[in-house]
Formats: sequence, structure tokens, C-alpha cells
Amino acid sequence: MSGRSKPHSRADYAHFRAMTTRWMDNDAYQHVNNAAYYAFFDTAVGQLLIECGFLDVRRSPVIGLVAETKCQYFREIAFPSTVHAGLRIGRQGRTSITYEIGLFRDDEDEACAQGHFVHVYVDRESNRPVPLPARLKSVVAPLHIEGHTIAV
Repeated sequence: MSGRSKPHSRADYAHFRAMTTRWMDNDAYQHVNNAAYYAFFDTAVGQLLIECGFLDVRRSPVIGLVAETKCQYFREIAFPSTVHAGLRIGRQGRTSITYEIGLFRDDEDEACAQGHFVHVYVDRESNRPVPLPARLKSVVAPLHIEGHTIAV
């Protein structure tokens, strides 16, 4: 099967978040465990939404729940490193957003890993999907890259 994606470059992303690896992120093989990559994804998206004023984790009436996630690994990351998470929007629907994330080690230009999170936005109380709020749309608008659509 030759359908494997190639690593993205930093130029493929609209926004970046820097995070440091921690000693405990390394596993028995002396590199960051695969589960930590999903934590980087989640932190990059959550941090953006909090800092831009859309998400208050305790009080926001609308929250995003992860409905799907995927990660492809190309090269290992190990402690100590700085991970730069590139963000862009792959798809924006009526009630969901696909955030595409590329993880870059230190100052490297080629992604060590890349994938996506699909968030379905729901009413916190009823847990039912709701249309994307205008504030969220304005927060993610700069993450759209013209001509880019997610590869399914």
C-alpha cells in the first residue's frame, strides 16, 4: 500500500504552539511514548481556544468533544526537546471542526508526526451537538489555509 502521507513542513501550518517534553514522556525505548503525541495535539488546540477567549474549561456553555483522532509517526521525539505544534483547519462543518496538527522537533522543518482531531461542539448541559458559535468561527478563521482540504 503506497497511500502513506509524507511529512508536512512548517510552511503547511498557519499557527504554532511550543511545548517542552518532560522526563516522564520518554518510554522504555528512550523516546516519547505514542500516547504523549495525542496529549500534544489536545494541548495545542485547547491552549489556543483558552487563550483566544473561546473556552473556559469550567464555565463555557459550548465545549468541543473529540469524536475522532489520527496520528502518523515519521521520526521519534525524545526528552529533552521542544515540540512545536503546527495547527490548521482541515474541515469546518456545521457542528464540528477538524484540527490538523503537525509536531516538529526543536527547529526542524519536517514533521516528526502529524494527524488530526475532530471536535464536535456540544451544549455542556445536554451533551447534544450545536452549531459552531460565531466566537469560535472567528478564533479559527486564521487557521484556514486557502486551497487546503483534508485528505480522507
